[in-house]
Amino acid sequence: MRWTEQPIFFVDFEGSSVSGILEYGVVTLLGGRVVETKTRLCRATGRVRAQDSEVHGLHESDLAGQAPFADEWNYFTDLRERGPLAAHYAGVENGLLKSVWPYPRRSPDFARPGEQVVDWGPWIDSARLYEQFYPQLVSGRLEVLIAACGLQGELDALAAIHCPADRRRYHAALYDSLAGALLLAGLAREENLAKLTVMQVLALSTLDARKREALIQRELF
Repeated sequence: MRWTEQPIFFVDFEGSSVSGILEYGVVTLLGGRVVETKTRLCRATGRVRAQDSEVHGLHESDLAGQAPFADEWNYFTDLRERGPLAAHYAGVENGLLKSVWPYPRRSPDFARPGEQVVDWGPWIDSARLYEQFYPQLVSGRLEVLIAACGLQGELDALAAIHCPADRRRYHAALYDSLAGALLLAGLAREENLAKLTVMQVLALSTLDARKREALIQRELF
């Protein structure tokens, strides 16, 4: 199956291992288009450090009345059962997710069709894909890639529809997940990249050479 035919759930979290997840944003991407979004603030489970607040703009006083992220178990495990998760530098999101729930329910292994796995990954990683497809770009930072690809106007237009009015900025969870989803959608506009299978995109997203080779060999044979 081509990766563009599979629902992909682009995830971004704001928070840290100290504070816990303070905000999440999820964008559903299908056919190279944004078809659904979801976001909310979450109560801190630890101290929100001042230096972190300077980056993401969230403070404990903003979050005190919110439900904890742990209440979203059914939502995130349902996503994992429906399609692969994606993120920009996915190791960060994977680590934060696993700090709350080490494993999801048994889910389809989208890297090995017909098989199942108890894992949040493998993830599609937009940063790793752009490193390989566009090595001439000088930085993998989300805002740099959006500007270099001429996507800032499209991102702001989507943010005006989907993001809370005070969270239409980088380092806000849904804004960042929209940015990453647009980068993936940009790959779908290139004919040769749109033809890649889900397994190929997952293989190209992993830094582990042995895992990548295993995925590629499995698809060939």
